Amino acid sequence: MFTRLLRLLSVAILLGAAGTALATPQIQHWQAASGARVYFVEDHGLPMLDVAVSFPAGSGFDAAGKVGVANMTFGMLDLGSQGLSEDDIARKLADIGAQMGDQFDPDRAGLTLRTLSSAAERDAALDILARCLQQPLFPDAILQREKARLIASLKESETQPESIADKAFAKAVFGAHPYGWRTETADIEKIQRADLENFYHTHYSAKHAVVALMGDITRAQAEAIAQQLTGGLPAGDADAHIAPVTIRIQPSEQRIPHPASQSHILIGAPGIARNDEDYFPLYVGNYILGGGGFVSRLMNEVREKRGMAYSIYSYFMPMQQPGAFQIGLQTKKEQADESLRLVRQTLRTFVDKGVTEKELRAAKQNIIGGFPLRIDSNKKILDYLSVIGFYELPLTYLDDFTAKVEKVTAKQIHDAFKRRIDPDALATVIVGAPTAGNPQPASAHAESVPGDAEKPNK
Repeated sequence: MFTRLLRLLSVAILLGAAGTALATPQIQHWQAASGARVYFVEDHGLPMLDVAVSFPAGSGFDAAGKVGVANMTFGMLDLGSQGLSEDDIARKLADIGAQMGDQFDPDRAGLTLRTLSSAAERDAALDILARCLQQPLFPDAILQREKARLIASLKESETQPESIADKAFAKAVFGAHPYGWRTETADIEKIQRADLENFYHTHYSAKHAVVALMGDITRAQAEAIAQQLTGGLPAGDADAHIAPVTIRIQPSEQRIPHPASQSHILIGAPGIARNDEDYFPLYVGNYILGGGGFVSRLMNEVREKRGMAYSIYSYFMPMQQPGAFQIGLQTKKEQADESLRLVRQTLRTFVDKGVTEKELRAAKQNIIGGFPLRIDSNKKILDYLSVIGFYELPLTYLDDFTAKVEKVTAKQIHDAFKRRIDPDALATVIVGAPTAGNPQPASAHAESVPGDAEKPNK
């Protein structure tokens, strides 16, 4: 009987997901008595409820000398709470078929929950989530275990070219800004339980919490759930804003020896914030430059015409403060310098001359045609609710998305890229760079090479 029920539920989920893609969800919004901002989409098509609670408590909120505390605090929220051990949490969730997940990046930290919407299962799952959010214990024994696990992971990553490149690139793009910090083993070794408690009580406050709810409940139930999950949170009064990012950076190039067979290349600079007025011109423009896969210019120039890389991409990472604009590829070491020259040339041509009307029409068709896939499941809608709530985007964001894409002009793209991306003021990192002699260990000091002369600020 239980197996049959699971099969029927799976079919219902598939049918419901297909139906969801046909209409833009109607978002309801209010402020809970606790002060939390709540975003809710009511949908009774599936007997499921998805919940996310997030806070301005990502790695960008680490203090100098306390790098890694934000991540460790977040990571231990569901590893023991008042009245529930780590094993209790896992067992009880499994018993009711619920799943707990997480959200963590430089801006945000939080937990997610998926559960059946029937009262017994829903109430049990929400009780567990509420305890994890409001009564975490940060057990010292588990902290020591997690520190050892993370240190082992970091030591392994220090040998991986992707991790080495990411670390060097972040520092080159953001310098001393928290967006550029990466956790070292020495940072983890210093973390104490008191650090986690202090960070939690400072940053996990109700007044800065964002609650997203999607699924089979009523508005009244949503209001009660939001209050249940946030009513007992700390009253922390930390600033929810991250320090400004320096947009114009000095050009730089780092060549880091590594025994890998390929060179890993990253190029970029600070890009845009989530609420930037140039968001849509840059989004559509980047699709043409390197975000559109096989239809992008970078892919055409580097892979299709010359076969220098299997894959190449570009993207903007909009954050509370401007996140990175990044171009990335891997190529044979003997082709690294030629590939780098070609990428820079392609970017410069793109910034100087803009896009063609043919490219623009094709990009719009692909982006708009693929939009239904962005909201074809409860999970994807929940993710959008969290982003809309956290960055205080318009409630009509999903309704307006395709119209704003359609309105983008070639001139807007050209103007936006000219303002935001200076090909002469980029950070470049090459891990596994060609070397004249024997390669040094991956941990060797990277050689910094001055880039082209920086253009005057526009």
